[in-house]
Amino acid sequence: MSTQDHAAASTAVAYELGASRTLWELVTRRAELSPDVPVLIQAADNPVDDRSLTFGQLRTRAERTAAGLYAQGMRPGQTVAWQLPTRIETVVLSLALARLGVRQTPLIPGHREREVALAVRATGAGWYAHPGQWHGTDYAALAERVNRRYEHAPRAFTAYNTLPEAPPGPPSALPPPPADGTAVRWIYWTSGTTSEPRGVRHTDRSLIAGGSCLAHALRLRPDDVGSIAFPYAHIGGPDYLVMLLLYGFPAVLFEKFAMPGALAGYRRHGVTTAGGSTAFYSMFLAEQRKQPHRRLLPGLRLLAGGGAPKPPELYHEVVAELGCRLTHGYGMTEAPMITMGAPDDTPEQLATTEGRPPPGMEIRITTPDGEPLPPGHEGEVRLRGEAVCQGYLDADRTAEVFDADGFLLTGDLGRLLESGHLVLTGRSKDVIIRKGENVSAKEIEQLLYEHPAVADAAVIGLPDPERGERVCAVVEQPPGAGRVTLAELTAYLREEGLATYKLPEQLEVVEALPRNETLRKVLKYKLRERFG
Repeated sequence: MSTQDHAAASTAVAYELGASRTLWELVTRRAELSPDVPVLIQAADNPVDDRSLTFGQLRTRAERTAAGLYAQGMRPGQTVAWQLPTRIETVVLSLALARLGVRQTPLIPGHREREVALAVRATGAGWYAHPGQWHGTDYAALAERVNRRYEHAPRAFTAYNTLPEAPPGPPSALPPPPADGTAVRWIYWTSGTTSEPRGVRHTDRSLIAGGSCLAHALRLRPDDVGSIAFPYAHIGGPDYLVMLLLYGFPAVLFEKFAMPGALAGYRRHGVTTAGGSTAFYSMFLAEQRKQPHRRLLPGLRLLAGGGAPKPPELYHEVVAELGCRLTHGYGMTEAPMITMGAPDDTPEQLATTEGRPPPGMEIRITTPDGEPLPPGHEGEVRLRGEAVCQGYLDADRTAEVFDADGFLLTGDLGRLLESGHLVLTGRSKDVIIRKGENVSAKEIEQLLYEHPAVADAAVIGLPDPERGERVCAVVEQPPGAGRVTLAELTAYLREEGLATYKLPEQLEVVEALPRNETLRKVLKYKLRERFG
């Protein structure tokens, strides 16, 4: 069979697997097709410590872990919060929970007790899995602090130490796997215009649909080697895993991504397609420029990502200097794959648009009152499709963001071209996207307002070549207060339990925040103009 015929056959299988009802069904079917093919490769600092798992081993270990959890009292329908780094064991645990049919709420390792307590309280989680000591943070102590905030404390356990390798009961003792792929069994967290993160309700089918859309758009092949260098607890984690299951190729996992240390892992395992946000593109470019006459990653054929704005010039720099293709897309926690650039798009389309929506994803550009607009006109971006979430834990908020036709109001502004490509032009919601993570300005503002040296505060996102956007706090001070510093405010926010990635990186002290003359609302666009 020729390479082209093999790729076509693989694509046909991927489309057929994409019809799986549940994530566990997809795992099982791929394990039957490719039991001995690697799926997860853990890159370690020392090459001799690298580890890997095949599709067959992934299914077996996940089912054995599910049996161990079941023997410890975990039951279908319960809720489990887990806050774990990007490791093989994390994927195994998540799939074990999927096999059991529990509801799981992944939390990125950067969250602290404020966010963890909110997730536990809002979901009613009875279990909380953490990594113990990891990169300077004591998560067992964090769990204790969470329990002090929450009267119905979840059962906390160190995932990598207390889960038995050989559970006391055989997998045959497990109840049947879940069959309903439309039941809400995933709660992901996102920050928007509200002061607190919101729980986003997903199903197995919405995650499979999102991963399927991404995989097909990128024209992936069985001989590809991918990479997961971002937190697996992000919505992009299952998105990427679904791609591996559909096309039967492996990905290299990086527990803690940092340049230039990660490059050895990319080279050692022959990564052909890498992803992330705009910040990842910039980091690869910075390393390439240290040795411009030697290709940084000889095997890399495709960079693909999203989650943050992409300047057109960055596209051209990546293609020219890294010697690979770059496809950028548009996604959000509520709909992990909305549009994606395709490798056969023109350079102009890849540089200036977010790509096209896949089959099954409808995009409608509307006026503020919901009236559809024709191609070329800027308006609100609304979505409808299987990959779109089932709303939020807050039913009132859900009612606010879905219109009468079932379209999700994204809060983004854009226009559709005649070709079907989407151009994003701004955001109507007050959210900062830093390295692909959403940061709520209002959450930080409310905490800053409680500081004695702050009379009022406005938090804005400013363009940043490495992060996409950086967090800038602009504050007024009360009369007689000593000049507040960035270090002082970030230390205070840390003490309040705010995640590190949300901390302001720039502080501006002003005599008075600009406001309108009616409701005295802060005019943030003026701050962006002044400090950006």
